[in-house]
Amino acid sequence: MDGLKYALLAPWAVRSTYRFLTSEKGERDLLSFFVLPVLLLRLLYSQVWISVSRHQTARSKHRIVNKSLDFDQVDRERNWDDQIVLTALLFYVVNAAVPVAQGVPWWNSKGLVVSVLLHAGPVEFFYYWFHRALHHHYLYSRYHSHHHASIVTEPITSVIHPFAEELVYFVLFAIPLLTTIGTQTASVTVTNGYLIYIDFMNYLGHCNFELVPKCLFDVFPPLKYLMYTPSFHSLHHTQFRTNYSLFMPAYDYLYGTLDKSSDDLYERTLHGREEEAPDVVHLTHLTTPDSVFHLRLGFASLASAPLASNKLRLRLRVVVRAIAALVSRVGRTFRAEANRLHNLNIETWVIPRYTSQYLSKDEAYAVSRLVEKAVSDAEASGARVLTLGLLNQAYELNMNGELYVIRKPSLKTKIVDGTSLAVAAVLHMIPRGTKDVLLLGNSGKMTFVLTLALCEREIQVQVADEYLYDCLKQELRQEMHKHLVLSRSYSSKVWLVGDGLTDEEQRRAREGVHFVPYSQFPPNNAIRQDCVYHSTPALLVPDSFENLHACENWLPRRVMSAWRAAGIVHALQKWDAHECGAAITGVDKAWSAAMAHGFRPFDRSATAAAK
Repeated sequence: MDGLKYALLAPWAVRSTYRFLTSEKGERDLLSFFVLPVLLLRLLYSQVWISVSRHQTARSKHRIVNKSLDFDQVDRERNWDDQIVLTALLFYVVNAAVPVAQGVPWWNSKGLVVSVLLHAGPVEFFYYWFHRALHHHYLYSRYHSHHHASIVTEPITSVIHPFAEELVYFVLFAIPLLTTIGTQTASVTVTNGYLIYIDFMNYLGHCNFELVPKCLFDVFPPLKYLMYTPSFHSLHHTQFRTNYSLFMPAYDYLYGTLDKSSDDLYERTLHGREEEAPDVVHLTHLTTPDSVFHLRLGFASLASAPLASNKLRLRLRVVVRAIAALVSRVGRTFRAEANRLHNLNIETWVIPRYTSQYLSKDEAYAVSRLVEKAVSDAEASGARVLTLGLLNQAYELNMNGELYVIRKPSLKTKIVDGTSLAVAAVLHMIPRGTKDVLLLGNSGKMTFVLTLALCEREIQVQVADEYLYDCLKQELRQEMHKHLVLSRSYSSKVWLVGDGLTDEEQRRAREGVHFVPYSQFPPNNAIRQDCVYHSTPALLVPDSFENLHACENWLPRRVMSAWRAAGIVHALQKWDAHECGAAITGVDKAWSAAMAHGFRPFDRSATAAAK
């Protein structure tokens, strides 16, 4: 959300607050004073709808339209709060220009009656015919097609219109509000309640999952003429020439534009389909406190950009910390995303714990129990593969996932740590012609497999840390020792860096050095402007990968960590083996399979250079 548009409201908010506080109790301008609180309420209310809708559609049970939502739609709908800001601004202006609006009481029952009658009559009637006119090819191509570009609707799709079209809606919705002010029947409760009603019905019709209980229509059958359902309006977005009504289907019944499949679709989606079992589960966790908002269930515009590129932590530090603390108390894994590739159903599950908690000795056991429970849940759901992302595969936590296989030898779900494909991705980021590399980091499976792959390619591996050198030498076959060198010269032009790359180490690098991470986390600080920083091991996903509209942590759009991609490839290949503990799939084998299924190499530095 662009903060500049909110700055337009600041003078008005200060003015109304000052007048409210300095006026006598009986002379306070309630309507103007409550513009700001109601604006904040509407923003929060809208975000709740977004999160709930995305959670429900990820579950798939009551989802209406089962198609892919992409980054283009997220970009098109990122300014959904414009209409809320504009409404607040208009309220301030009208209130200042019309003296009678400054003495509005808390409640007036006559105003409620007037608002209901005017909405059901002129507002709904004029909207219906205006909406039908918008579907004429002349107006549709110039205006309304922008709204209908979203086949898979989200709650905020309801307010995405060209400005001229939006103005007409403002005029229509102003009919009850201005009439009650003109007849001196307005009240703070009814005026703001009407705005919340419009929001509720708009979001209800575009949320893409059915939630209106059938018992409402059984108890009061005429309700079907007075209130639409999500499935009713969803048909308008898929059929285009039916179900034009605003919120009351009565006008579609009256003028013969009701879609004949409305009742059937409502029944089917309300009953719900059998939830699709995941074929692949990617188990990740939260990183920094603001990563809560970066999830697909959080702020859509933030989730559509790499984590490092948003500044939410600085803008809302107190709110972020409060919500982060609340989330860290959640006791179970939750589903954050559902994707599809060919016939595979792919889900991302999130452990509601942060990196700092994974690294804490006091909380390690609780985290381990959550991960183990997630593995059991994946097995119970019928998942063929579970990938361990970020620190979920730490050796100290579960021996690179082998702990679960030891405890349950009959485990049908294959545990994949993705080491082979991650190593392959690192190898493809190393510049061609490289004869030697400097290896920095800690001993571990990824370090060993990467060193082995380099030695097999006759690339000299320089190691500055003596302990790491000794560990690698013990693991490598005798004939590979000649390619492993203990050296503190830091002369190599390619540095392979694991976790904990320090500023001091970076300063030792020569100009033009390539920093290639082989960790799941990028370096905390990139302080050398004269060096090249590559991405963490990752791949571009195939074009046919569906419903991907959120970035994976710090990676750009449609880029996936190699560890996550490895599980998908494992399932596509139907490999019947775990890749965890000491077991590896094979670097070349994993890479060839990934390329065959449409994945492509990714390197941030190469992409930047191409631009």
